[in-house]
Amino acid sequence: MVHQTFGSRTASAGIDRTAVAALADEHLDWRFKALPPQAWDRTAHAYVASGPRLSDLGTPLLTLDAGALDHNLRTMAAWCHEAGVALAPHGKTTMAPSLWQAQLDAGAIGITLANLPQLRVARAFGVQRLMLANALLDPAGLAWIAAELNADPDFAFVSWADSVETVTRMDAALRAAGVGSGPDPETDRPIEVLVELGGAGGRTGARSITEAEDVARAIQAAPTLKLAGIAGYEGALAHDASAESLETVRHYLRDLAELHRRLAAGYETDHAVVTAGGSAYFDTVAEILQPAATESGAEVVLRSGAYVIHDDGHYRKISPLSRDTTTAKTPFRAAMHGWARVVSHPEPQLSLLDAGKRDFPFDEGLPTPQIVQGGAGAAAGVVTALNDQHTFLRDAGETAPIGAVVRFGLSHPCTALDKWTLIPVLDDADSADPQIVDLVRTFF
Repeated sequence: MVHQTFGSRTASAGIDRTAVAALADEHLDWRFKALPPQAWDRTAHAYVASGPRLSDLGTPLLTLDAGALDHNLRTMAAWCHEAGVALAPHGKTTMAPSLWQAQLDAGAIGITLANLPQLRVARAFGVQRLMLANALLDPAGLAWIAAELNADPDFAFVSWADSVETVTRMDAALRAAGVGSGPDPETDRPIEVLVELGGAGGRTGARSITEAEDVARAIQAAPTLKLAGIAGYEGALAHDASAESLETVRHYLRDLAELHRRLAAGYETDHAVVTAGGSAYFDTVAEILQPAATESGAEVVLRSGAYVIHDDGHYRKISPLSRDTTTAKTPFRAAMHGWARVVSHPEPQLSLLDAGKRDFPFDEGLPTPQIVQGGAGAAAGVVTALNDQHTFLRDAGETAPIGAVVRFGLSHPCTALDKWTLIPVLDDADSADPQIVDLVRTFF
C-alpha cells in the first residue's frame, strides 16, 4: 500500500468540497452576531441570494472584501511560483474551511495549523495534507492522528520536535497507542517529524544546531517516528523591517540552512521539507533557504497565513510586498474592515462607538478610522483606546456625529476573525452600500 508523505510532490492538496459547500446550507439564527433577525431561519445561501447590503447589517461588524481576497490569493500564488517555493498557509489565521479551499485552489500544497483542536477541524473538512507547526505531545491526540493516518493512505501529516525529551514522549505515547504492534506492520505509519531550530529570545525550537542534531538522531532511533526535514519560525525573532531586524532574520535563516545541510543525508523520506516563513519575511526565507534545499532536492515550504486577509496596520508596514520599493511588486490589499456606530459624544473631542476588544483586534495596533458609511466622506480622528465594547475616537470633529457608522482599518488578521463565527463578504467595501456576496464560517 502506498502512503503519502507530507513532502511528496504527488500528495493530494485536497479538501472535502462537499463538506465546505454544505456550510451554505447552515440555517442562520441568533448565534451569528454579524447578522440581523431578517436573516434568521434562512440558510446562508438563501440569505446571500436575497441580495442584502451592508446597510442591512447592524454594528459592531467585521467584513471581508471579495476583490481583496481574490487579489491576495493570486498575488501570493504568483510570488511563490516565481520564487520556486511551496506554500502551506497557516490556517489558524482564518480557521475558515472555505478560505482554506480557496488557498488550496490557488496552489497551496496543504494547510498548516497550530494545535490539536485546529487539526480536528481540518480533518472534519477532509484536508488531506496537514502540518502541525508545533510539537504534538498529547497522548490522546497522538493516538487519534495515528488512527487517521492508518485509516487513510492519502492523508499526509507532519509535526515538529525541538528536544530529545519531546521525541521520547511522542514515541512512548505512540507505542502505548499500539503503533508498530499491529498484525500488519505495513499499515502502521510512523509520524513524520521535522526538527525545529529556534533562536535566543524566540519561541520554541532547539537553541543550537548541535542540540537540533541530537533531536534528529532521537527521531531516527524512534520506530514510531520518521525524520522528514527541518522547521523554524523567523517571525518570533524580529518585529519590524529595520536593518537590524532583517539581519537578525538572515542570521537565523543561515543557521537553519546549515542545519539542513548537516541533516540532509539522513532524512528518512525521499521528499524532505525545509519550512519557515510567516507573512513578514517570506522573501528572505526564499532567498536563503531555497539554494540550500535545491542542493539536496528538498522542498522549501512557506507557512504564510496572514497574507490572504492582510491588514491596514502591522502587515501593511512589514510585508515584503509593501516595504520593497526597489521593484514594481504588487502589494497585498487589506481584505478586512471593522464597522462601528457612534453612540455617545460626551466631550467635545471624544466620540464613543459600539465596538471594542470583543469585536476588533488590538494587539498589533488600534483601529484607524477610514470612511463614514453611505458616502459621507473620510473619517477623521484617532482611536486612543478600546474597552470591551467601546472604541474611543478623539478629534473626529463633525465626521463622527451620534449615529454615524465609521469604517475602520484593522491591524493583525490573526486576532480579528476569531471574534466572529460568521463574516459577511462584501463585493466592494469602498462603494457607498456594498452588497453581501458570501458568508465565511469560522471554527475557532
